[in-house]
Amino acid sequence: MTEFILPVFVLAIIAAGFFKRVNVYDSFVSGAQESLRLIASIFPYICAVLIATELFSASGLAAVMTDALAPLFKLTGVPEQLCELVIIRPLSGNGSLAVLEKLIAEYGADSYIARCGCVIVGASETVFYVCTVYVSTTKVRKLRYALPVSLFSCLVGAVVSCLLCTFI
Repeated sequence: MTEFILPVFVLAIIAAGFFKRVNVYDSFVSGAQESLRLIASIFPYICAVLIATELFSASGLAAVMTDALAPLFKLTGVPEQLCELVIIRPLSGNGSLAVLEKLIAEYGADSYIARCGCVIVGASETVFYVCTVYVSTTKVRKLRYALPVSLFSCLVGAVVSCLLCTFI
């Protein structure tokens, strides 16, 4: 049944365009041109974030920060095994999924660590990526309050995630 959803959706769009007397093909081409312009304007920002994230991990700074912040996370109720995940999550979605996969393989899918990790990943966002896309597509260039508030929200989300997982 699910293999028919996309073709039915496309046919519905074509039918709606036909009834509204819209040239569907020209509209599609126009939208594709706009998307290429958007990709071209966003690409340098995304490239910078990806390079910075890789440098953060490859330089060993992620490990140093994990070791330094582990006691603080433990005080807030976040197990020290999840420190790397909490630090990487605002930087990289794929990096955080790799860390989560490693945690699940090491501790098991039904473990407290894995459950907390899954909720942390689901309850947070890749802050720097979102800020990059936002800055690249708007005229706003100052993230004075947005970035610290977003990072603090990720930390609060991690603490609340682990708190909720203790009751499950």
